[in-house]
Amino acid sequence: MSHLILFSIPIITPLEHLARNALDWIHTHLGLTWAWSIVALTVIVRMLLVPLTVKQIHSMQNLQRFAPQMKEIQKKYKNDKQKQNEELMKFYRENNINPAASCLPMLAQLPVFISLYYALREFSRNPPKGDLSWLHFVPNIAWHTNTFWGGYVLLVVYVGSQMASTLFMSATADRTQRILFMVMPLVFVFIIARFPAGLVIYWVTTNLWTVGQGLITRRLMPRPAAPEKRTSRTAPKAEEPEQEEGGDGDENGAKRKPAPPKPRPSAQAAPPRRVRRKKKAGRR
Repeated sequence: MSHLILFSIPIITPLEHLARNALDWIHTHLGLTWAWSIVALTVIVRMLLVPLTVKQIHSMQNLQRFAPQMKEIQKKYKNDKQKQNEELMKFYRENNINPAASCLPMLAQLPVFISLYYALREFSRNPPKGDLSWLHFVPNIAWHTNTFWGGYVLLVVYVGSQMASTLFMSATADRTQRILFMVMPLVFVFIIARFPAGLVIYWVTTNLWTVGQGLITRRLMPRPAAPEKRTSRTAPKAEEPEQEEGGDGDENGAKRKPAPPKPRPSAQAAPPRRVRRKKKAGRR
């Protein structure tokens, strides 16, 4: 029933045709099999999404940098959610933070995911000419993943790659959220098992791209410096005016602080004790 509802959306059919034409072009002009055409299509899509990915990385870095201040705002207005949201939005505007930027690449891939799903469903009804297997353990990319033993291997790879990509994508999340993100692939694997194997290949390729991209960006982009924390007890340091040698003040009239007086010896202090040295015995 849900498939019929999705298929009735007017934009689904053009997306399906676009995915099918893209796979046909890659398969015909590059000479790849249908499975490797899906991998190549995934790489092309991720390369086109690099500008959005850069925005996502900068957004995550800003969130990580200002996380202590945002936690203070949440703690301060924990009993007033409306005021808390207003202060957080104000804080986002003042520091040029866009929390929605971290979701842009995922939202941009959603049409590709849906269109590829319907293209593979058409493959199962009307198989195209050519090899539909992949790496000798996926006999047909249009079959459901749980209908052959190689599909379970593919699901294990999916879970591992999804967890690895989550480590890079949830760097700014707290401990509870990160645990939730790590458990989600184990829950979704039962749903994904009913998807065509080619769609799982697309997902695994996306996750591996995310892992490689995270490793590269960690080397190229430095970690954001944490802002300096100031408490009410710490007073701002005032710059001391420079003094010229031999003068009592500077050009602006800043007076020179007198040196602290040296402690005078007490009148009743005992004289230093004389230590007698023993005479060395003469040589015999």
